[in-house]
Amino acid sequence: MSIHRADSFVPLAETSRSGMPESMHFGAVVALAADGTVAFAAGDPGVLIYPRSSNKPIQALGMLRCGLDLPPDLLALVCASHDGTPKHIDGVRRILAGASIDEAQLDNTPDLPLDEVSRSAVLRAGGGRASILQNCSGKHSGMLVTCAINGWPLAGYLDAEHPLQRAIDSAFPALTEEPLGHIGVDGCGAPAHVMSLVGLARAFRNIATAPEDSAAARVAAAMSTHPDLVGGGARDATQFMRGVPGLVAKDGAEAVFAAALPDGRAVAVKIADGSHRACAPVVVEALRRLGVDVTNVSRVVHEPILGHGHEVGAVTAIAGALDQRG
Repeated sequence: MSIHRADSFVPLAETSRSGMPESMHFGAVVALAADGTVAFAAGDPGVLIYPRSSNKPIQALGMLRCGLDLPPDLLALVCASHDGTPKHIDGVRRILAGASIDEAQLDNTPDLPLDEVSRSAVLRAGGGRASILQNCSGKHSGMLVTCAINGWPLAGYLDAEHPLQRAIDSAFPALTEEPLGHIGVDGCGAPAHVMSLVGLARAFRNIATAPEDSAAARVAAAMSTHPDLVGGGARDATQFMRGVPGLVAKDGAEAVFAAALPDGRAVAVKIADGSHRACAPVVVEALRRLGVDVTNVSRVVHEPILGHGHEVGAVTAIAGALDQRG
């Protein structure tokens, strides 16, 4: 494992405009074969990253191991960076109601819905930023319910030393197959765990391939069968899971994306400049190189570049970038 250096990242994607290159996105990508070995990599697969919201399935697994018990649709919301539509918010309220917890106990950063229609509806109704509307409210509702189940205090549940967070920490090493490293603070206020890029790929692989009766398998099934609740609408993670049956996929802030299949194939990507528009094209190409049929995904995660409202270019994975070895 290594910290960021100039040589940790290589050119992975290019933005073109009117037939000419305009921008280049550097990053790192690692792909695991079905047996868990590295099939290919570009950049440094051992580079340490903040997966940000790509950590949510791991955090959800930690909660399940502490007694959280939810139906698949609500468990998908615990793993989600949701759009904040009425369907998402109703689900979060159902999670809280199951333990008679008031939404005022949510301590994630107040925000408006990511979904434009839902955001406008809130504002037209005279509403404003609220914790329940923020995209991480599913995870936070799961955290509060887990505290209630175990008799842990609800106040301060985001503190790194809170018994909830210590329990969640313990889920990481077995999944990433590496020691738990640095822990920072995420945008929503929850702990943000650091790991290597290949550790993230291994974590998703271990969730996707978990035995059928395990907590990890519950997480995988919830996400892959309820992709609209994990993101929503046109969100990339949702589109990948819709388009590839059985895929477990999750994006994270600052251009992180991880995905894995039940047969053990997995991919993790970090774009160095934090530009999410480069993530999906690289993930599509990496999955294709692994032999995954991405036809249905590539049709809907196209990243157009506009000129005066018309498409004049696109963001594409650089030909040959994934032929390199990290």
